[in-house]
Amino acid sequence: MSKKIKVAIASLGLAASGAAFAATPILSTEVVASKLESPWDVSFLKDGTMFFTEKCKGLSVRMPSGAINKLHGMTGTTGYASSSADLFCDGQAGMMGVEVDPDFAKNRFVYVYSSSNLNNKQSNRVMRFKVADTFKAVAGRTDIISDIAYKPKASKHPFGGPGAHNGGRIRFSPGDGFLYVTTGDIHSGAGPMSPTVIAGKVLRVDRDGKAAAGNKPPAGFDARIYTYGHRNPQGIAFRPGDNRPFTAENGPWHSDEVTALENGGNAGWDPRPNMAGRKDCPDDYCGYSPNQMGAMDPKERAAFMPMTDLKTYPKAMKPAWNNNGLSQGMFCNTFLSGAKWKDWNGQMVVGYAGIGIHGTPVANRIELLKISSDGLKATKSDISWPTATGRFRGCSQGPDGNLYVVLEDQGNIIRVTPQ
Repeated sequence: MSKKIKVAIASLGLAASGAAFAATPILSTEVVASKLESPWDVSFLKDGTMFFTEKCKGLSVRMPSGAINKLHGMTGTTGYASSSADLFCDGQAGMMGVEVDPDFAKNRFVYVYSSSNLNNKQSNRVMRFKVADTFKAVAGRTDIISDIAYKPKASKHPFGGPGAHNGGRIRFSPGDGFLYVTTGDIHSGAGPMSPTVIAGKVLRVDRDGKAAAGNKPPAGFDARIYTYGHRNPQGIAFRPGDNRPFTAENGPWHSDEVTALENGGNAGWDPRPNMAGRKDCPDDYCGYSPNQMGAMDPKERAAFMPMTDLKTYPKAMKPAWNNNGLSQGMFCNTFLSGAKWKDWNGQMVVGYAGIGIHGTPVANRIELLKISSDGLKATKSDISWPTATGRFRGCSQGPDGNLYVVLEDQGNIIRVTPQ
């Protein structure tokens, strides 16, 4: 199943701001899990045990031996040790983020973000399970967050089906120990700026889903909110050294963004009609306006419906990177850490899922960002990828120091080893 390919990246035109890196690693790649159905995320134990999700299947674990155990499935699945009939997938939604508890050795907890129709009400939930000593089953499902908004029906927008803009990444901070949860705007014009609707937000909670001590949302906002005013953040990572959280977020035909988060901060996405000079918009959502499906200069789109609206919200968090004003489906991010990454040590990896429209180049790629210490600037490096490209849905650094990427469309999870 595994195939290793070695490529000297230094010879493949990797550059940042026109200057080649002096010491770039040589990469080898190996497929560690294949023939999966829309894999979405991975999370590791210290010994290399890898939990992973498949969006329309469920939660599984790959053991250090390479054996895979199917732990908990969704409605209609077979072969899992257990399943929940309320968990479902539709469009962009399903079983998405997964994260192991930092104290797994003591409590054996693993967390999953999934869409649910429990009690005939569709929502997104963060669930906690306890993993059996054998790693062949989970039990004790506890829904620690049950009210993340879900888009229940289609709207008159691009990619406008049910389940759109569903967020879904969950990560524990190695600094403060809290769980961060990214949520999408679900094509709701009012959602990102709403003080109570959990849409277009990043939450920070404890392992029971309660608001983290020290959260500073604006007065009247849900206490679990760490930041608000987001479009669809589907990546979150913590910078080694200061543990500052950075989101990766896909834009509306323009401006994918990487942003350093500030406690209580506003990301500046406000797609409501009758705001900032805009009038009525389809289904009360201006996110793709003024020309939803027609060709238009991304700069003109950004002026009409900015991803970060600094005119309306001058104190909004400024992005470190906006993909040169283009939207190509930025979905995941992680920081590389360790001397074996050479000049890439400390830089951020971002993955793109291949969206291109009206002349925008399709972007099936992994990219490196060198982010300034204040989190407000970044320089980009393109990687000539040493293996097949595709929709890079997930990217994480494993306990072995290697990079693991999830290729959603190919059904593969790949280990990338630097030398």
